[in-house]
Amino acid sequence: MKNVIIIVLMSLICGSAWAELTVTQQHSLFDQANQAFRAANNASDLENKIASYQQAILAYESLIQQSGIRNYKLYYNLANAYLLKGDVGHAIVNYRRAEQLNDADADLLKNLAFARSRRIDQFDTPTEQRVLETLFFWHYDFGLKTRFILGCLTFAMACFLGIVMIWWRRSSGQYWSLSVVLVLWLCFTGSIILEQHQRQQTQYGVITETSIVARQGDGANYPESFKQPLHAGTEFTLIEQRPNWLHIQLPDETDTWIPSTAASLL
Repeated sequence: MKNVIIIVLMSLICGSAWAELTVTQQHSLFDQANQAFRAANNASDLENKIASYQQAILAYESLIQQSGIRNYKLYYNLANAYLLKGDVGHAIVNYRRAEQLNDADADLLKNLAFARSRRIDQFDTPTEQRVLETLFFWHYDFGLKTRFILGCLTFAMACFLGIVMIWWRRSSGQYWSLSVVLVLWLCFTGSIILEQHQRQQTQYGVITETSIVARQGDGANYPESFKQPLHAGTEFTLIEQRPNWLHIQLPDETDTWIPSTAASLL
């Protein structure tokens, strides 16, 4: 009963008309969230465990919504609370938001992979995509931060080799080394530019409803797209957005329509 009362109070706080949180309020709310998270981990019964995770979720979300903080660790903590509560959909949403801010955190990537393994819907990667991931492995396997660092290093190496070739006797080995370094620099730089362009031009999302019927059009009167419903945690690319409906492309490149309330956009 006590946990229920706390959740209700937290809901009222999160829905209050605060223009913004003071620094003191931010620290207080963050401490409340962490305490609730620890209490959930130590709870012996399922009811108290879930209630405590919900307290932590409300506090973390209030920090994000009321203070405007966009910190990958905050999203990471929120995603962990959702995952341990059993909400795979919202967990993946917040892991993805954290990943957009820092895609080099090993624990974050590991937890995201685990959350993806827990979802019901699993799609085969199209052959063309698998080929691209193999040929351009650095673009898909290396994080943006890693590619940026490698791009800077290869650029510095290219400048050093250029100076050496200007001031000392040139050799075929130096030309070969400079060519290789320049190709690597172009690969990393081109990958960074491409990803930034994709982030600006492409909207991603995740289904958060436990189960949702996908339709062939933007209305409940349209036929079902699949024999089985889609489930929480399924990721998609947004094609088009209409009132109350989203036209989405799934990982296997099939497209369908779902209610906008059934998903969260990144």
